[in-house]
Amino acid sequence: MDNSRAGSAAPGGLTRLRATVRDLWDELSASERTVAQYVVSAPVEQVMFATTQGLGAASGTSNATVVRALQRLGYAGLPALKRELAADFTAAQAPDVRLAQRVAHVGKDLDKIWNDVFVEAQERLDQCRRLADTEALERAVAVLAEAREVYCYGVAACELAARHLARGLGRIGHRARFVGDTGFALADALLTFRQGDAVVVFQPGRLLPELTVVVERARSVGARVVFVTDELSDVFEGRVEAVLLAPYTPTGNTNESLTGLVVADVLLLALTALDETSAVEHAHQLNALRGQLLGAEERRGQRGQAH
Repeated sequence: MDNSRAGSAAPGGLTRLRATVRDLWDELSASERTVAQYVVSAPVEQVMFATTQGLGAASGTSNATVVRALQRLGYAGLPALKRELAADFTAAQAPDVRLAQRVAHVGKDLDKIWNDVFVEAQERLDQCRRLADTEALERAVAVLAEAREVYCYGVAACELAARHLARGLGRIGHRARFVGDTGFALADALLTFRQGDAVVVFQPGRLLPELTVVVERARSVGARVVFVTDELSDVFEGRVEAVLLAPYTPTGNTNESLTGLVVADVLLLALTALDETSAVEHAHQLNALRGQLLGAEERRGQRGQAH
């Protein structure tokens, strides 16, 4: 196999990919070999921004063959391969360079942009479904159901999923709050952790110092932790009550919180089903309060018009 066009990534994910292809070459079917040879020969940038459909067309195979070949090589799916290849590539490239490459890849074709975003989103969601761990989900639901109060922690892009879960929990009758501080400011929230509380952390891959402090503080006071992540599962497995996998992508074409939001929705629906009576009652109260607020707004508007 000719690897001379492998792109600009530093050794790491690409080195592992090449070694795996060599080791498993004899076990691959002819079409799987075609896919494998293409992904180790193509520029890394090209693979990172590709879809399974695009890789199938480029290698002269099919979407299904691409998925099957990657799984035979030990990857959960294309997002997993992209993430591993990107680990070294993104470290070697400045953010503005990566952005320029992304823009160059998609170009100005609106149909292509539309298709690329939807395909990548679907691939991430499909992988998230495949990686589902029923036992971990059951533990996570039990932790939240029994919690005195739930702290939903997320910073930067992960703030979306954390805020969404906190708001959703409140609407079905669970005490919950969003926490998104970093550095010294986080200490105020940590100080309020109590025994019987739960902490849900949304963070896909970057090991922020705050994460370790959050987990250690929770454990020290008797609070339990659910971690929604991608790459950090091995770091926190065994230190928290449950790890739920939410794959992200290094391309930036789809929002980092996409799969985290879906995992949050799963938790919310599971908790609603667990105590439907309470959830329905709180839904009624929410609607009643909205009605009162809407009526107050209408009355203010009428008074304004009268003047």
